[in-house]
Amino acid sequence: MKIQPNNPLHGVKLEQIINELEAHYGWEYMGHTIKVRCFTDNPSVKSSLKFLRRTPWARTKVENMYLNMLSKQRKEQ
Repeated sequence: MKIQPNNPLHGVKLEQIINELEAHYGWEYMGHTIKVRCFTDNPSVKSSLKFLRRTPWARTKVENMYLNMLSKQRKEQ
């Protein structure tokens, strides 16, 4: 396994990303920002994981939203 000290996503599971985003922003904001049904129609972590694992463009958007959230949190400290 390759060590990636400069990659903030290294070692972070997709489920953790979804849980942290949902806790911080909520499903409504996530669905408004990233227009996918798994965030707008009866959202759940399970349905989101299933969709994002087979949809690379949506996963990239979710990962970018997570990185932006982390960046804002660091600036606030």
